[in-house]
Amino acid sequence: MPDHVEPPEATNGVGDTPRTDASRRPVQAVLFDFHGTLAQVEPAHDWVVAAAATCGVSLERMRATALADRLLTAGRAGGPLPARVPPRLAELWADRDLYEHAHRAAYTGLADTVDAGIEGFAEALYERVLVPHGWVPYPDTAPVLTALRAAGIPVAVVSNIGFDLRPFFAAWGLADLVDAYALSYEVGRCKPDPGIFLRACGMLRVDPERTLMVGDTPADAGAVAAGCGALVLPAAGPGRPNGLGAVLDLALPSP
Repeated sequence: MPDHVEPPEATNGVGDTPRTDASRRPVQAVLFDFHGTLAQVEPAHDWVVAAAATCGVSLERMRATALADRLLTAGRAGGPLPARVPPRLAELWADRDLYEHAHRAAYTGLADTVDAGIEGFAEALYERVLVPHGWVPYPDTAPVLTALRAAGIPVAVVSNIGFDLRPFFAAWGLADLVDAYALSYEVGRCKPDPGIFLRACGMLRVDPERTLMVGDTPADAGAVAAGCGALVLPAAGPGRPNGLGAVLDLALPSP
């Protein structure tokens, strides 16, 4: 979730003025964050119930709710930052978005700090994050990506993450609407490092100064240091519109 909420405006000359301002530089490509921008993790209660079911355990609502609260405090992939990272996990936590093994070990290690009394539960919780039905694409994601494709504006997903997102977009029928993926564990850079944004621009073969980065945290606004514009939107809950229509106001030419 974002540390703060920014108004739906772009910076660095891409959208400081309304779309009717002819002096605004045209947007030739759009970079999107993933979590909190294009999709949200499933509700914590559903996450816990589904993971327990794969372990052969059916959880009552009260127990599932209590476990979900404790696991969120411990730290969930795609959820709030942990209240505390145990020293034994500190190195893995620091590297979680750079290496697949570190991402898995960090989050299963955090889940293991919660005694659920279910064998294999920590691994089952993590596996749920790796499958498309463990996430909920925002309802305005497909329409906005479709509109950008129709306008001939290429799109890349730029994410601090330790696993592949491509199967998600394929399962959601959105794969043809995304041209490139700059994923931290593949690129070796994490937002807000300008390098990951520059890599995404290189993949799309566009000038950073003609590129808009859309996200939900200050790390996404780090694209400004790479020369891009930035639009920071507050993340909505799963299933709710995320305000992505503001992207079209900035990226598409006036009628």
